[in-house]
Amino acid sequence: MSKSYQICTKTIMDTSDPHIVFDEDGVSDYYHNFRNVMLPNWHPDQYGETLLMKTAEKIKRASKGKDFDCIIGLSGGLDSSYAAYIAKEKMGLKPLIFHVDAGWNTQQAVGNIEKIVDGLGLDLYTEVINWEEMKDLQVAFLKSQIADQDLPQDYAFFSSLYKFARKYRIKHVITGSNISTECCREPEEWGGYAGIDTTLVNDIHQRFGKIPLKTFPLVDVLTYKIYYRYVLGMKVFKPLDLVPFIKVEAEKLLEDRFGWQKFQHKHHESRFTRFYEDFWLPRKFGYEKRRAHFSSLILTGQMTRDEAIQRIAKPELSEQILLQEFEYVANKLGLSVDDLWHIFEGKNKSYRDYRNKKRIINMGTKMMRIFGLEKRLFR
Repeated sequence: MSKSYQICTKTIMDTSDPHIVFDEDGVSDYYHNFRNVMLPNWHPDQYGETLLMKTAEKIKRASKGKDFDCIIGLSGGLDSSYAAYIAKEKMGLKPLIFHVDAGWNTQQAVGNIEKIVDGLGLDLYTEVINWEEMKDLQVAFLKSQIADQDLPQDYAFFSSLYKFARKYRIKHVITGSNISTECCREPEEWGGYAGIDTTLVNDIHQRFGKIPLKTFPLVDVLTYKIYYRYVLGMKVFKPLDLVPFIKVEAEKLLEDRFGWQKFQHKHHESRFTRFYEDFWLPRKFGYEKRRAHFSSLILTGQMTRDEAIQRIAKPELSEQILLQEFEYVANKLGLSVDDLWHIFEGKNKSYRDYRNKKRIINMGTKMMRIFGLEKRLFR
């Protein structure tokens, strides 16, 4: 890094984000953005509940006579599971639960999905991604040497949901995205690339892929941000921003009510994401997404800064388990362990080394912040 190491005195965000800004007291712009921009517009209170129920009535009226009011993507993790609970039990909606099987589900995630669906009496549709295409795209991304190794899974999840909703004319999408546990967004250098950039994925796959992506779902960011929303009228709603959402309390409720099981850490419902965030990203690039995860909990009063510093000092999983996961990922992707180590030890690159439409995406993000549609910091 070109500048000396510094860590925020309020959160644990640090100069591994090269664009972080500190004031004279060592407080980062992440803290100031939360206090000055997000907090005044966050309503997990009575006002939020009123707005929540008004929105529920609007969704019901717009979906009158249909089998489903809305669609919810469910991974088995906390945020999407709790969003499904709120949609059904609090809002009184009839959601269709949509799950995308990209080949990396943990058994715990599968069990949680079943428990939420059965416990709430909901219908589940599972989209299974062609494994050979999924595998080929993931290996291509690994060979590209960029930090954003979870993009293929994200592309599969969100594109499948948007395409399904469009096909069956479901205009309301409920998401578990929230301020409470995600107010501190990881910068793009950490693999936080915003939006589905088909220019980027096609360039990487053309260079390193081996088979055509005939069925792999790809809906470009401009398509779902503009065409789907403003032409087709699709709306995305975040109910967890309008209710009290405390991580440990939500986990306990889901556990007591449905037998749902909590994970060691955020995103551990996917074996690849768990491996990528716990091993690949911090050891190859020096980036810890847990910094953003824990900082979000610090900002919303769910974790102390000292607790976060102690926890981030060691990995979530033991060295033995991490090395076992390394071997598992290699074998599942059709690589030898030596092949994967060779990629791991290769020269790091970024999305800037490939064709992309980041400039256009940045312009869109800037406009969303100007109009108050996005309040998180985007790097």
